[in-house]
Amino acid sequence: MSTLADAVSEEVSVVMRVSGLKKVYGQGDEAVEAISNISFEVARNELICVVGPSGCGKTTLLRCISGLMSPSEGEVEVLGKRVTEPPADLGLVFQDYSRSLFPWMRVAQNVEFTLKRLPIDKTERTRRVSEALEAVGLSGFERKYPWQLSGGMQQRVAIARALAFQPKVLLMDEPFASVDAQTRSELEDLVLRLRHTYDVTVVFVTHDIDESVYLADRVVILSSRPTQVREELAVDLPRPRDQITTKELPEFAHLRAHVFESIMTSVRPGSPLGADRG
Repeated sequence: MSTLADAVSEEVSVVMRVSGLKKVYGQGDEAVEAISNISFEVARNELICVVGPSGCGKTTLLRCISGLMSPSEGEVEVLGKRVTEPPADLGLVFQDYSRSLFPWMRVAQNVEFTLKRLPIDKTERTRRVSEALEAVGLSGFERKYPWQLSGGMQQRVAIARALAFQPKVLLMDEPFASVDAQTRSELEDLVLRLRHTYDVTVVFVTHDIDESVYLADRVVILSSRPTQVREELAVDLPRPRDQITTKELPEFAHLRAHVFESIMTSVRPGSPLGADRG
C-alpha cells in the first residue's frame, strides 16, 4: 500500500515528467506531426540522453520541454510545475554556439548576461561568472571576445553561462555536433564533471550513439515519425567513466550495438539488424 510519504518521495525524486507530448506543425493537408505521444520521466541528478533517427523531432521535443514552444497536446512538468514558459530553474545549451553568444560582448559579459534578470547584486553576479568560467576551464579568458576563441572554447562559454544561472535542470541540444572529435571527447568529460559539481539533472539530446552510451545513466530511444519513445535503456557502466577504458569494455560495445539496432529497426522495421521491438 502506498503512503503519503511514498508520494512525497516520488515527487522529490522525479524532477521532470513528460506526459503524452505531441507537436503538429501546420494545419489540414499541410500538417506535419513532428512528435507523437512522448512520455518519460527524469529523476533527480540523472543524466539521460535522447537519441533517435535523423529528423525524428529531437530538437522539437527539447523546445517543448524548455517552454520555448507550446505542444499541440500533452504537458511537461519541471519540479512539479507545469511548463507554460521557460522555467526559472532550467538552463539550455544550444548546438550552434556561434549564434547563442553575443560577438560584441566579452566572455565574462556573455556569461553574466542572463544573471541580470535575477535579484542578485553585482558582487554575486561576478562571483558566479568567475566560478562558472573556472569550472569549464576558462579562467583568464574573461576579457576575450567569442570570435577570439576556438569552437570548443566558445561552447564552454555557452555551458558556463547556463551553469552560472545555477539551474536544477540543464537541457543540452546536440551541443558538441559542430566540434572536432578530440574537442568533443574533452567536452563530454567536462559535462560528466560539471554534473556532479553543480548537482544538476541533465537531459542531453545527441545523434551520436557512442556519446549517448558514454554519458548516460539511461538512453531514451525515439522512433521514426510519428515519433514516440521506442525504448528506455539503462546504462549500468561503472563510473567514473574514461574515454579509453570505458569504451573498451565489452558492455559498452553491447549497449552501443543495442541502441544502433533499436534506431535502425525503427527506420526500417523488419531489417536484418534484428526483430522490430515495437
